[in-house]
Amino acid sequence: MDGQHGLTQEQILMRDTCRAFVDNEVIPFIRDNWQREWQMDPEDRLPARILQKANEIGLCTLAVPAEFGGVELDGQTEVQTFSLIAQEIARGDSGLADKLVQNWKVSVLLRNLAPPHLQERWFTKLVETPSFLMAHCLSEPRGASDRWLPYNVPEAAMDTKAVKRGDKWVLNGRKHYISNGYDAGLYVVYANTDPGVGMLQGTSSFLVPRDTPGLSVVRCNETLGCRFMNNGEIAFDDCAVPEDHLLVEGEALSKAGIYFRPGKIIQASKNLGVGVAAYEATEKYVQDYVQGGRILIKHQAVAQRLADMAIRLEAVRALLSRAAAAVDSGDPQADVLCNMVKVFASEEVLKVCQHAMELHGGGGAMLGVGIEKLVRDASIFLHMDATTDISRFKIVKMMYPDTAGKYAGPE
Repeated sequence: MDGQHGLTQEQILMRDTCRAFVDNEVIPFIRDNWQREWQMDPEDRLPARILQKANEIGLCTLAVPAEFGGVELDGQTEVQTFSLIAQEIARGDSGLADKLVQNWKVSVLLRNLAPPHLQERWFTKLVETPSFLMAHCLSEPRGASDRWLPYNVPEAAMDTKAVKRGDKWVLNGRKHYISNGYDAGLYVVYANTDPGVGMLQGTSSFLVPRDTPGLSVVRCNETLGCRFMNNGEIAFDDCAVPEDHLLVEGEALSKAGIYFRPGKIIQASKNLGVGVAAYEATEKYVQDYVQGGRILIKHQAVAQRLADMAIRLEAVRALLSRAAAAVDSGDPQADVLCNMVKVFASEEVLKVCQHAMELHGGGGAMLGVGIEKLVRDASIFLHMDATTDISRFKIVKMMYPDTAGKYAGPE
């Protein structure tokens, strides 16, 4: 179910290089060291050599401008290339994919919004340091994707606040459920800077280095799946950054579309990669394992499930291809398609992984086999890059802006 239709020669080369890395480095590590996923010291889960190997083939610096030593992609197909590579990495491990894609998405944000001197500082750091990670800090204990219904009112503003004091911006608040939050060296932080207006007019974004006084990494969130990415909680206590570290004042959430649109495509791509891993493991198993005197695939119930898995993956792949191309081309339907494929992929891939667990019998639930890991990883996707319920609200709002409910406040 994997072809080269519509891919450029550069994309084929990148995909094949990434696939070799996953097959030769990532999959053997995950298979032979499955216990490390459960170590409670987050710094000891993924060995540095994995990121070092990823960096050697350019996976850590996708979207970093070439002038800083990064791997600059063709702008006409950049998001489609992100999608292709994210799928391959997640086929090996979705947590590793999570680590890497945050750098890609934040790099897109920085090259569009950060001043040149800060681009030079942080892109150079990223290129020179394979273990350097970045994080996007939006979710808070009292609000995350539900803020986008939209509740564009002051009451829905960020709890994290930033005020101007002299030549500094001072941040106070807390962010949680942040991908790469425990490990990152640089954070893009969203904060309310105008309490009297709606969320879309009063939210600003800032670059905050990890060593900034007043920033503290409170904890690593121990998640059900995707455990090779260390999700974190971050606190800001009179955390002061220079005024030039303000990326966007007031309209940061509107400008963040350059992060969110590729992000949802990448999220769906990671889903697909996990589904492909489940399918590949299952198709091999049902053609090798004998039950009742014949290999499993000859049993009609097994054949039905395997066909269902293949259908679901092809459907995800088709919608993902359309949505990624829409983002690259600036299609007016890009936003609604991004949300559609995020929802569709997360739900369909979970079903694929559940089929895989059933077809592996008792072994499907055993920690050392690897199928239950895929089920856990897939279940996380329902709540990444917005919950599926909130995403459905957003889809309807975009499709029917004049008649869809506002979901809060007076009509």
